[in-house]
Amino acid sequence: MIEIPSDLHKDLVPLVFLLGDWAGAGVHDFPGAEKCNFGQEVSFTHDGRDFLEYQSHTWVLDEEGNKVRPLESEHGYWRIDPNRKVEVTMVRDDGVVEVWYGELADQKPQIDLATDAVARTAASQPYTGGKRLYGYVKSDLMWVGEKQTPEVELRPYMSAHLKKVVSPEDVERWAKALPDDMPDDGIAFFK
Repeated sequence: MIEIPSDLHKDLVPLVFLLGDWAGAGVHDFPGAEKCNFGQEVSFTHDGRDFLEYQSHTWVLDEEGNKVRPLESEHGYWRIDPNRKVEVTMVRDDGVVEVWYGELADQKPQIDLATDAVARTAASQPYTGGKRLYGYVKSDLMWVGEKQTPEVELRPYMSAHLKKVVSPEDVERWAKALPDDMPDDGIAFFK
């Protein structure tokens, strides 16, 4: 269920499908790095201003799906203009800062992004840019990331399938919002 919070900045309504906490798993595969399955937790929040705050934490999973060690962390801010152009500023734990630009697809919750600027600290690995695709598909958040380095052409390196995390407070709020005349058998509701 997608809800539009009453205190959400009006410019962010097209991005409302991103709001909330998400968790899931994916695959990491890039030349020169460990190929692995990973777990991920993502959070998109807002404070009433004209941006979404973004946090992502990933960790390597073993064959049984247990956390082994951290993989990557990101923190950023997402904005959208009236023409559906999306702007993201992001910093990653490996010493990379990026500016991403893209757009929200017409008539569907899908965002294509590409790096416009990349800055790296001396400690970071070689990296020259990337692309990302985010999509809201059947109530799930899915994404694929591509990256390039001076030695490796642009290619997919990470993708994940995330489910919305539902808190007990969400369930309580939804239960209170149910109409008083809900049918007991559930079937009549669909007639």
